Amino acid sequence: MKKYNSQQEFEAEVVNGIFKSDESIDITVFNLDIEAKIEVTGDIKAGDIKAWDIDARDIVARDIVAWDIVAGNIKAGNIVAGDIVAGDIVAGDIVAWDIVAWDIEAGDIEAGDIDARDIVAGDISYYAVCFAYQNIKVKSITGRRQNAKHFVLDGKLEITKADNKK
Repeated sequence: MKKYNSQQEFEAEVVNGIFKSDESIDITVFNLDIEAKIEVTGDIKAGDIKAWDIDARDIVARDIVAWDIVAGNIKAGNIVAGDIVAGDIVAGDIVAWDIVAWDIEAGDIEAGDIDARDIVAGDISYYAVCFAYQNIKVKSITGRRQNAKHFVLDGKLEITKADNKK
């Protein structure tokens, strides 16, 4: 496990706009704001992360802002990203272009298209398609495109009672 106690320690290992590590990293600074691609074979543990692209086994962070994220699993407060490809995502709120994940558990989600096995969330706003292979359980789900579709293939779509009180 590599530990970084300052922004400067981390930036010292950025070469040609890319930070690479073959081991897990622990970023003990609260905020990491770096214009680089982060490629980590192991896990990332950090406060806030701002980066171009992140590619890691697992990510645990307070908040993440990135262009694209590819990870085994993500656990974060809030995520703002371009595309997210991950195993499991547990987050507060997610704002992203497209999300492809195994399981998503989040507060509110605003995204382009969403493709997952299971989704448990507060309110979902998506552009064209939101689907799950198993189940979707939400307070509300709304497509922003005129012909938008949301559905489940093998399970059920459950809108919680909280949405019916509006």
